[in-house]
Amino acid sequence: MFNILKRVFYFFILAFLLFACSKQPINKSEIQKTDASKTFKKDLLQIKESGVLRAITTYSPTGYFLYRGQTLGFEYEMLSKFANKIGVRLEMVLANDVDSLIPMLIQGKGDVISTGYTITAERKKQINFVNPYLITHQTLIQKKPTNWRKMGSDRIKKQIITDVVDLIGDTVSVRKETSFYDQLVNLSQTLGDTIYINILPGNLTVEETIKMVNDGLIKYTIADNNIASIHKSHYPDLDVETPVSLSQRIAWGVRKNSPDLLEELNNNIKNYKGSAEYNVIYNKYFKNRRKFNKIISSDYYTETTGKISKYDDLVKKYANQYGWDWRLVKSIIYQESKFDPNIKSWAGAEGLMQIMPLTAKGLGIKDVKDPEQSLRGGLKYLDKLYKNWKSIPDSIQRIKFALASYNCGYGHVIDAKALAKKYKKDTLNWDDGVDEFILKLSKAKYYQDPVVRSGYVRGSEPYNYVKEIFYRYEQYKYFVK
Repeated sequence: MFNILKRVFYFFILAFLLFACSKQPINKSEIQKTDASKTFKKDLLQIKESGVLRAITTYSPTGYFLYRGQTLGFEYEMLSKFANKIGVRLEMVLANDVDSLIPMLIQGKGDVISTGYTITAERKKQINFVNPYLITHQTLIQKKPTNWRKMGSDRIKKQIITDVVDLIGDTVSVRKETSFYDQLVNLSQTLGDTIYINILPGNLTVEETIKMVNDGLIKYTIADNNIASIHKSHYPDLDVETPVSLSQRIAWGVRKNSPDLLEELNNNIKNYKGSAEYNVIYNKYFKNRRKFNKIISSDYYTETTGKISKYDDLVKKYANQYGWDWRLVKSIIYQESKFDPNIKSWAGAEGLMQIMPLTAKGLGIKDVKDPEQSLRGGLKYLDKLYKNWKSIPDSIQRIKFALASYNCGYGHVIDAKALAKKYKKDTLNWDDGVDEFILKLSKAKYYQDPVVRSGYVRGSEPYNYVKEIFYRYEQYKYFVK
């Protein structure tokens, strides 16, 4: 059924392209620029003070993606290590399309563009680029002739494009706000003739455009060679051997008014690039073809299947019963057990929802390792905690109080709320209110305060627990509509 839906989707895209897309070269001057006078101001110091580095990216099966409930990717891993180095939490901000990257950065919706971004003269007018971490070139994606396996290499070459000159008078399909578009414009000018450009929707990914060539929906597209090469292992009918550019530099981008962040990132790239650790991560995403094929062919490669784990249907069943978003419940389960029903914590909690033996008994759970019993009991307990916080008017904040209670105990959250009231802070909001005092309950000054009844708690655990669940939930909402 899913394959039928995918085919319908791609034929819809094809129809869209035929009726809505341009089939002529576009002048560079038509590209809209963001007003530099409206640039948001935030540099390294403010990022450290906020405790969060926000990275703007788009979905990519090598740069940033979701697999078995876990966010992965080449750029994602590198930037995670950088964020950890400067002592902040990394938060990925997903753009709907490549056209939005620079405007979102300039408007302050993120601090760095972290997708594989080619350095171009046009882009340098608007943003500063970090030292490049990758050198590649653009290559033409085209389909080999039918029955190519029975042909010799010379015969195959005679039936495909092997020189960009042969693209004159033909049509290549790319998204507009990309270096691929710019390169096609430059090629037309250099060759003194016309290569027609079919403008694809900006929200299509490189993976989708490559697949469209493989499925025969478009004739040609362009991709960076490192990405094209790894995809070729999944689509053997494609040829990716014809270069359409010289070497180009791939780098992250920052606002022009973030010089300290730029310097810190430059130093990080200088020390990291070429290291053994860098090579391991690069090979993981661009050289390990077997693993790449395993991931994108998996039922739990979320972008194409919409699935997160094998427990999706079970989670939906009980999430609907209690009125919770099933994607939020999946984020909780990942935080608790990473979908492993056999895992046991140091404290004795077990199962998908990591329920303690005494709690399990009170919930009527006979086997905490049974996924259905664990889900049913865990959500029943969460719902009870949610109802205990009926004094919290905002439903999202109320969920956060319930999650913190699930993690460290209802009494400790009551104590944190009492401290917030004593110090005249917001007691109705977890964020920037009670969460501050759950952290402080690990210090004697606070857990020995007369208003505190449950004593010491390692506050960083519930504090991070809530943040990580909601951050992952946002990612799940992006990947699973």
